Amino acid sequence: MANSHGIVLLFLGLSSFSFLLPPAAAQLRRNYYADVCPNVEQLVRAAVTAKFKETFVTIPGTLRLFAHDCFVEGCDGSILITSTSENKAERDHPDNLSIAGDGFDTVVRAKAAVDAVARCNNKVSCADILVMATRDVVQLAGGPSYEVELGRLDGLSSTAASVDGKVPKGSSKLDELNSIFGDLGLSQEEMIALSGAHTVGFSHCDNFANRIRNFNNNTPVDPTMNQTYAAQLQTMCPTNVDPAMVVAFDPVTQMQFDNQYYINLQKGMGLLTSDQILYTDVRSRPTVDSYAANPQLSAQRFVLAMTRMGRVGVKTNPAQGNIRHDCSVFN
Repeated sequence: MANSHGIVLLFLGLSSFSFLLPPAAAQLRRNYYADVCPNVEQLVRAAVTAKFKETFVTIPGTLRLFAHDCFVEGCDGSILITSTSENKAERDHPDNLSIAGDGFDTVVRAKAAVDAVARCNNKVSCADILVMATRDVVQLAGGPSYEVELGRLDGLSSTAASVDGKVPKGSSKLDELNSIFGDLGLSQEEMIALSGAHTVGFSHCDNFANRIRNFNNNTPVDPTMNQTYAAQLQTMCPTNVDPAMVVAFDPVTQMQFDNQYYINLQKGMGLLTSDQILYTDVRSRPTVDSYAANPQLSAQRFVLAMTRMGRVGVKTNPAQGNIRHDCSVFN
């Protein structure tokens, strides 16, 4: 069992993860498109790989897009919808504005590649394409390879108002994180496993500025932050920093999907409050320690948690969804 370079992880029945499926999620299965578009996964992977060769941001952009889609109304591609004069869609909520455009473009390109094949045209949902693309970017970054469950329909609703309170913030503490993920039916351990995606990706300086300068009246720097790391961040994010400036979540192996994120937390090098709290809070620290010590375990648990997240709020009934012709527009 390994955590990188295309070696497929076996799905083991681990007791800390629940596998009771809601009715819609039970309809998902591997190779769902075998009869209508047998090469869909290869088509998506080729499009994602081509995009990745243009920019590494493809990796974190697609990962974040998947998570933010599933947080709101379930994994139904609703975050892909573009706002109109009559409707402000999910993607234009303040919590989603910083999602890299390369994530959206990855799905657009993969959809075009699939629909260019006559037998596949309008047979594969945008929600499923996003799930496949997310799996592919994880592998492209050196992370675990895994099979994905397919069969989702695209949702029929996307509103900015529906995002309120559903997405974790950089300032979130453990109870808030557990509440948000718990609303999805995910456990604390699964939340910590999914947080490991921060081994790749970037954050704008304003998301952690309070931790490196104005933490409180008595302590300018968050005492849970490694002081050397804080000084480095102060240099990268001066007080007059360009709002577009971003910093890697993982300063050690920022372009490699591995378990370094958890090792960083042990050293006080979590970038956001919501990162470092996973180690600071004694309730979650043992899980961080176990993932930091065992890269195979952290990779395995990430795959299990991603599979579970991919089942959240899925639509499989035609009354609840369809297959969009254009991922950004309702049919």
